[in-house]
Formats: sequence, C-alpha cells, structure tokens
Amino acid sequence: MVRFCWKPASVGDDGDVNGRVEGLLWYKDLGNHLYGEFSMAVIQANSSLEDRSQLESGPLTSDYLGPQGTFIGVYDGHGGTAASQFVSDNLFANVKSLAAEHQGMSENVIRRAFSATEEGFLSVVKKQWLSKPQIASAGTCCLAGIICNGMLYVANAGDSRVVLGRVERATRETTAIQLSAEHNVNFQMERDELRTKHPYDPQIVVKKHNVWRVKGLIQVSRSIGDAYLKKQEFNREPLPYKFRLPEPFFKPILSYEPAISVHKLGPEDQFLIFASDGLWEQLSNQEVVNIVSNSPRNGIGRRLVKAALREAARKREMRVSDLQKIEQGVRRHFHDDITVIVVYLNPKLIDNSSLLASPLSIRGGGSANF
Repeated sequence: MVRFCWKPASVGDDGDVNGRVEGLLWYKDLGNHLYGEFSMAVIQANSSLEDRSQLESGPLTSDYLGPQGTFIGVYDGHGGTAASQFVSDNLFANVKSLAAEHQGMSENVIRRAFSATEEGFLSVVKKQWLSKPQIASAGTCCLAGIICNGMLYVANAGDSRVVLGRVERATRETTAIQLSAEHNVNFQMERDELRTKHPYDPQIVVKKHNVWRVKGLIQVSRSIGDAYLKKQEFNREPLPYKFRLPEPFFKPILSYEPAISVHKLGPEDQFLIFASDGLWEQLSNQEVVNIVSNSPRNGIGRRLVKAALREAARKREMRVSDLQKIEQGVRRHFHDDITVIVVYLNPKLIDNSSLLASPLSIRGGGSANF
C-alpha cells in the first residue's frame, strides 16, 4: 500500500496553513490535497462576507473505513451568513456519516446529505424564528464537488459554477467544460421549469428593473434555507414586510434539491475551478481556464480574483487601485463577494485508490474575522 503524505504547507506556499488576509482579501496560495495541489481566494464586497467555502481531503466516511477523497464546497449566502455558515459546518459531516451508512460514495448519499442539511437548517429557523425572524430569509447557494475513486461528483443548488480545464490531444490547448448548470431565473429554462411546477401562479417569476426574480424577490430557484419561500409558516409576521407574500402558498416555491452529475476523470483533465457567481459575472469560462493554464500554480486563486476586479473596474471606467479603496458594503455596487477554489488533478494519483493521507481541512476566510 502506498502511503502519500504532505507537510502542512507546501513549498512555495504562503507559509500559513490557514491562509492569509490582506484587507478584504483572504487567500491560500498553494496547498496539497489527495490528488494534487489547490489554491483558494476570497474577496469581500458585502458589509459582511456572505460567502463560505471549504476544502476537505482524506477520509470521506465518518467511520474511516470507506474511501478517501477530496471534498470541495462553495456556499454563496444571501440574507446574512446564517445559512452559508450552517452549510459550511454541516454538509460535509452529513456526507461522511451517510457515506459510512451506505458504505461508499454515490449520488444517493449526496442527495440525502443535502436533504439532511436543509432539514437541519430549517429546524434552526423554527427554533429562532420568533426572536430572530430575519433568519427565515437567510439562504445559500450550494455547490459541492467530491473526487473519489477516479470519479468526480458535482452537486449544485443555485448559481455557483464549476468548470473543468481539459487538454485537447490534437491541439494541446486547454478547453473549458462547464460541469454545472445555474438555477437562476434569468435563464429561460429555469423560468419555464418554475412555471411548469406552479401553473396556477402567474406571478411565480416577475421581471423587476430588468432582472427576473422568483415572486419578485430572489434570482435563484434552488437553495438551502430561504425558509420563507419553502414553508408558509415562516411567511407571516414577524417576518419583515418586504419578504411577505400577499397570497398563501401550499408547496415550496424554491427547491433545495441539487442537480447531480458524475464524471469519470481522465489523464487529459487538468484542473477544476469552483467559484461563486461573483467570478463568472466578470469572466467567461474560457477566460478563466486560459488564466489558470498559462499561469504558475502558486497564487492562482488570488490571480483570478484580481482578474475579476480588473474587469469590474474596467466596466466602471475606473482603476483597480481606486476600486480596491472602496469599503465593504459600498463595494457591492461594483462587484459581488467572490470565492474561487482551483483544484489541480494529478493523473498519476487520481486512479490510485490505495492513497492514504493525513486529513486536511481548510475554510475560505480561514479564521479571519470578516
């Protein structure tokens, strides 16, 4: 059996196991996971950082008897941090306990982990609802990836995105392949799906200020949380008036259920980019893949965030240096919170099911007090 180990911080790293903070930027320039290297970065725009993220590598079951692998999570919160923080604290634990129960990784394990996380958060809402009613309007997009036994499982609820960089054998060029679909009603397909599910509600999607929103309130059609659009009992006083619907509803308006896809990883698959929509609003899939494939690995997460900031500044005809002087909160008018995790894939390690490693766990934002 091959034993594969790493030091807490790899050569060329920033030297800080939990990452570093520079103003509104948190970054982990380079680290090792079970199947290669990774780089992470997070930039804050909101008055409090609503994005949460994590990378876990090692045992994927709570009993340590099942497969090893790498878990990546990006949770783009809204209405505060309650939902994204809860998912960051509970989704991976739910995956591990269910994978132990089912003796391996599967679509069913992931689906049930999302369900358990949703139920757990809604029970928190129920407990806190009367004293803290705004928690009913807290929700989060939830993108998770699991690399295990040569396979990649992608589960998505919301509008974060994962893109694969794949080398084309004939041209040796790296092509961007999107592996997730966004559940955002600015896409016609999502509007059609909601209208089909709610045929008697002509106001299920409404265009406001040139932006489509579910019930005129929210752009995403799937999320963890957003209890006020899942259960009628949370859509009444003392919920703030702006979130209350004029008509009662009898089935959930938003869904927590993830779209899941499974991919066999091959030697031509070079890297994965998991990111919240803050990145993809500024840069195309291929632009991001080109930056990753043509840049050093060390600090690539930071480099992508800075490329997104350059584009946000260009759109407003201002210098990046001026954009970076704008404080959080006001900054949201120029760009969203951005979370990026680049996961490199070493083909020699991907198919090796006998790898063993010390567990690695890192959270985007680290222990920084945002």
